[in-house]
Amino acid sequence: SHFRGTQGTSIIGLFSGAAASTGVNEKTLQRLGDTDYEKIYLYPNSHAGYYPGAKYLAMKVIFRKSNGRLLGAQAVGEDGVDKRIDAFAMAIQMEATVYDLEESELCYAPQFGSAKSPVNFAGMVAAGILRGDMPLTHWLADSSAFLLDVRHPEELAIEHVPGAVNIPLDQLRARLDELPSDREIHIICRSGQRAYYATRILVQNGFDAHIISGGMLSHEVISPGETGAGSLS
Repeated sequence: SHFRGTQGTSIIGLFSGAAASTGVNEKTLQRLGDTDYEKIYLYPNSHAGYYPGAKYLAMKVIFRKSNGRLLGAQAVGEDGVDKRIDAFAMAIQMEATVYDLEESELCYAPQFGSAKSPVNFAGMVAAGILRGDMPLTHWLADSSAFLLDVRHPEELAIEHVPGAVNIPLDQLRARLDELPSDREIHIICRSGQRAYYATRILVQNGFDAHIISGGMLSHEVISPGETGAGSLS
């Protein structure tokens, strides 16, 4: 028998939910001086949103910038945390890439998951970054950047970021002349979907635009004084 090593796969019950992780975390990579990695934050539903009882999953996935190899994953939520981390854990053992994740065939019925599983979703987002379709940045990455919020004004009454300029996504194409052409533009929405659409619009119109990973949901987990590591390490 040969011991293949360990990757630290673990889970803990947390009141009505769970927190789990597998593989290397960002703090370890930073301690090792490893810079060949990227991270994404995403917040998929635990199962199809139209089926009763769907819950948010907060996920952080880390992968190699050079070849897309999966390095680590963390998840917190009330439903489906264990099976997603189990899938990531096996992928890490098999030296899979984010391209493998986006093509993974996983069981589906609306009460158990979504047609695009959170695991597929993570692979699609990460692969889109590596292919250059989704220029990415993170909170506090560049304080000189122009911050664009593409949510609707009523959402800003609930939560907002000081200094951000609000242009709702459905008005963006008609208001491009309000944006600077000589600065990076960092784009936010609630979770990232609308910011992705906005980033695609701006990039195709010649702007240096980047989506902020995880949007306002990831902003909520960043600890004061940190540079984007947040409560998911």
